[in-house]
Amino acid sequence: CFNVDGCQEKEVGDARRIAAYLEIPFYVFDFEKEYKKKVVKYMVEGYRRGITPNPDVMCNKEIKFGLFLEKALVMGADYIATGHYVRLATSHWGIGLMAAVDTNKDQSYFLWTLTQKQLKYCLFPIGNYLKSEVRELARQAGLFNAAKKDSQGICFLGKITLADFLKEYIPKKRGEILLTNGQRIGEHDGAYFYTIGQRRLGVALGSEPHYVVEKDVKTKTVGVAEGDKDPALFQREIGLVDVNFINPNSEFLPRQQAGKNHYLRIMARIRYRQPLVPAVLYKLKAKSYKLIFDDSQKFIAPGQSAVFYTREGEMLGGGIIKS
Repeated sequence: CFNVDGCQEKEVGDARRIAAYLEIPFYVFDFEKEYKKKVVKYMVEGYRRGITPNPDVMCNKEIKFGLFLEKALVMGADYIATGHYVRLATSHWGIGLMAAVDTNKDQSYFLWTLTQKQLKYCLFPIGNYLKSEVRELARQAGLFNAAKKDSQGICFLGKITLADFLKEYIPKKRGEILLTNGQRIGEHDGAYFYTIGQRRLGVALGSEPHYVVEKDVKTKTVGVAEGDKDPALFQREIGLVDVNFINPNSEFLPRQQAGKNHYLRIMARIRYRQPLVPAVLYKLKAKSYKLIFDDSQKFIAPGQSAVFYTREGEMLGGGIIKS
């Protein structure tokens, strides 16, 4: 993380103490410049365009399993081991990723961009444990941070909100907040600063819940659905771009292709910790797909990730939800 609220010094200090206790070498790599360019800029520009990007996915792709992995290999490392809750699965087809045993902590959703080239150098030692078991192992090993509080949210935000952070980069542009029937219910400082599914709108409303279902940075409008039944909350079909399959040689993939209509019967997830839902993935062209859910889904946000799994829990890959 950046040095927000002393975050950097504390995290580095904790890691240094653990390394000293375990009597292993400790190194610090400074990727702050690259992080700002590849992750922070990516997030800000996404919101500027009116989508909802996922910085955690990009951090894993570009920093942890990109620059860090490359640096480690240059230094002579055989593998890198990370604390992601996910499991490796190997077969004669290649290397796959499985959801973690601890379903509440499973982080496979954020790793769909990984490739065979990266995975052959990766270890995920805690994916077979519950979080409580990991803490107990750390306690038994005498590690001082066994009961350390979990990190949450976007690390470089510190104590400020996402909207306040974005306002440092994107100028305010007032516009209207509209119900799906076109009724004006208030104003906002900028459509950029809202996310799909958001409830806190900064305007006085009735007892029914209100959710952001659309934002248009060109017309400077934010569309809002009233209640939980509005059809605007739901979508059954979405387009995907930049699709990646972790193991393109997996035996699962070719079995599900029929004639010229290449399709996959999968389980899908469009938000972190969302329950898996059945869907069909249709290939349109290279890295461009269409995903059709068996049942319509709520709060689909362009820019976020849609991730694919088998019914057995192997993560096949994912893509970016198209705006």
